[in-house]
Amino acid sequence: MIPRVRSVEILLVTVFLVVAGGACSSDGVNSPKPRTEGETTPALRPVDGGPDYYAQFTNSLPTTPDFFPIALWAESVVDDTGWPTDVAVGANTYLQPTPNSDLDIVAEQGLHAITSWAPADAPSAAYFLGDEIDMWAGPGSAAWSGNDPGAGPVCSPEKSQCGYTVLDAETATVPPGRMSMANYGKGVAFWESDTDAARFVNSQDVVSIDVYWFTDPNVCGASEGGALIGSGKPIPTERCRLAANYGRTLQRVRSLIEPAGSTPVWGFVEVGHPFTESAAPTITVPEIRAAVWSNLINGARGISYFVHNFAGDCMTQHAIRDCGPELQQGVTAINDQIRRLSPVLNAPFVDGVVSGTDNVDLASKTYDGSLYVLAGASVSDPGTAEITVGCDASDAEVVDENRRIPIADGRFVDDFADANAVHVYRINGSAECIPEWS
Repeated sequence: MIPRVRSVEILLVTVFLVVAGGACSSDGVNSPKPRTEGETTPALRPVDGGPDYYAQFTNSLPTTPDFFPIALWAESVVDDTGWPTDVAVGANTYLQPTPNSDLDIVAEQGLHAITSWAPADAPSAAYFLGDEIDMWAGPGSAAWSGNDPGAGPVCSPEKSQCGYTVLDAETATVPPGRMSMANYGKGVAFWESDTDAARFVNSQDVVSIDVYWFTDPNVCGASEGGALIGSGKPIPTERCRLAANYGRTLQRVRSLIEPAGSTPVWGFVEVGHPFTESAAPTITVPEIRAAVWSNLINGARGISYFVHNFAGDCMTQHAIRDCGPELQQGVTAINDQIRRLSPVLNAPFVDGVVSGTDNVDLASKTYDGSLYVLAGASVSDPGTAEITVGCDASDAEVVDENRRIPIADGRFVDDFADANAVHVYRINGSAECIPEWS
């Protein structure tokens, strides 16, 4: 999932808009917010796929409540100089590690790998089918030459679309009982119709999506981010460079899954400067945290970090390892909170109980008899948000912030300092807020 340079992306936009006959709608259907009070009868809803989803596959990922996938994309594990840093920052999975990686080291450290290249008897938790097939091969069933992008013509005839053929061919190589995974990009997110995009995202056992809203020099354009949230028009910076858009992208993919909620979807977040244009932004630690939590609030069942920098102050293929203590400490803190809250993230959603003002995105969960509310800013200048809990409760304990907010008449108010603000609340005295399984 190496980001493309500007000229290639413009070409791909043109091709896909012609083939798809238009961009995705922005009427809310493709980017729904988490369900809130008034939209549904109070009910519990399991995480996508269910908490034991991975257990149905052979040699797969753990299903214990304390495990939440935190992956590094295309990182290498070749000796003892790199992976100790990965472990120290809290990563537990390698997604498509470099082919020279030693998977025995991965297994010995209690980590997990998802690969396209490992033999059947290697310690790999899943087979990786492909990266951004939706972009480089397109939505179609023409013949595939067998070439990957950059190795020669991909489809036959040369200007045809063969992404479904590629996906089917790769799927046929997965041994029975093993889990499959694929990652998609701007084709599924922006360029393709719902029908075409759905054919991709319903063709494997786990799906991930990458769109880099904070750093992509093209993402604010009419045919990219504008297709998802801008009614087909360019998006101003204050609406484009938002953590909340990572969650909206994830919701785009989740809205295409059939049956709804049946397949885990993972989110991607960059940790540096993943584009070749030197003038493109470099993501900051607060932006990384906010993007991660936007994915989590919107139902991500895993987080993958893109660790390659192609410009900026620290050009490297190992950004977390190489780009200084501020980034390492920041990512460590993010991952540590995810790890501690993994039982909550893996627990059921509570729909129809919690709602809030439009300046925040919300999700509510139940774990160990308590109601949790995950909240992140959804606009560039959120200010104060009011959150309503549809039952009697005493106060909202703000996790990891050493403060409590009184709840009066089922409501509490909190400050969201900027577009990167995220708060997690444990609602005390909330047992009656939690419905029974229906």
